[in-house]
Amino acid sequence: MYASEEIFSPPEIKKKKKGMGDEKTQLSPMYNVVLLDDDDHTYEYVIEMLGKLFGYDTQTAFLMACEVDNSGRVVVCTTHKERAEVKRDQIHAYGPDWRLPHSQGSMSAIIEPAE
Repeated sequence: MYASEEIFSPPEIKKKKKGMGDEKTQLSPMYNVVLLDDDDHTYEYVIEMLGKLFGYDTQTAFLMACEVDNSGRVVVCTTHKERAEVKRDQIHAYGPDWRLPHSQGSMSAIIEPAE
């Protein structure tokens, strides 16, 4: 899977029945997975994590690491809610940065509705 496929995965299509034989097609709302900055993880950790969890190449992951460091957050994935929750949970479960003795756990991430 290429990184661009991950970021822009197509929304699920749900069909709602309004009445007898009347179907309405509706797109599932999209959600951003947002990685939050902290001082307990190195750039190397972020690059490694984004590569393993999202399939990003080193250059793309490095640019995301720079963005999270500079702005405090970066959108790492936009997808349907259930998948966004799974990806957020994977970030939370990734573990501490072995490069820093004071790193006690994973990075933080949230999901939010995509605009």
